[in-house]
Amino acid sequence: MPHLDFAALLAGPYRDWLIAGFVFSLQLAGLALAAALPLAATLALLRLAPMPAARALGFACVEGIRSVPLLVHLLFWYFGAPELLPEGLKTWLYAGNIEAAAAFVALTLYTAAYMAEDIRSGLRAVPATQLEAARALGFSWLAALRLIVLPQALRITVPPLISQTLNLWKNTSIATVIGTAELMYQAQRVETASFRGFETFAIATSAYLTISLAITGASLWFQQRYPARMAR
Repeated sequence: MPHLDFAALLAGPYRDWLIAGFVFSLQLAGLALAAALPLAATLALLRLAPMPAARALGFACVEGIRSVPLLVHLLFWYFGAPELLPEGLKTWLYAGNIEAAAAFVALTLYTAAYMAEDIRSGLRAVPATQLEAARALGFSWLAALRLIVLPQALRITVPPLISQTLNLWKNTSIATVIGTAELMYQAQRVETASFRGFETFAIATSAYLTISLAITGASLWFQQRYPARMAR
């Protein structure tokens, strides 16, 4: 049995690379989540709007994004989309951290499309009388949905949104294909330099597992803390 040496990876530059990748993965997931939530709510409202054109736009955005694999989204925003930009802007973008920017855009859009369907389901779960009562009190359709129905729907949709957050965290690892310096990219870098594949990916797996279990624990806590409220 080969000798395992985790200590060699938990000190010096290897440790720094892994920590940098782990922190960047957390930052990428956090920023994408913060951007995806309001976008998802907007798409969900579009899909339920009384105007056919708005519903068609919401449907096209959600289904168009969800029908394409995340890997293709990443490659498109990294290789394809910048080619449509003016030369000066494209040069400036490539001179910066375009890998992170492309990963952020792809993860945000992909996550928002799935969250939009969860929020739409939550909106439809709220009794229609809530919307009718708000309209009777003089609220516009958008104001009634935003101020009366959406807050109730978000309570219902918290568990599936947490599940999508878990998917987002795991999906950050796919960003390594475009050279984004997240945890998997750094793990591959460490493995190449140290020739210690088992130890490297065992550490990376433990890092992913730790955050995944924390997110799962948050979901279980919420379901135990607010069971009655979610049932109504």
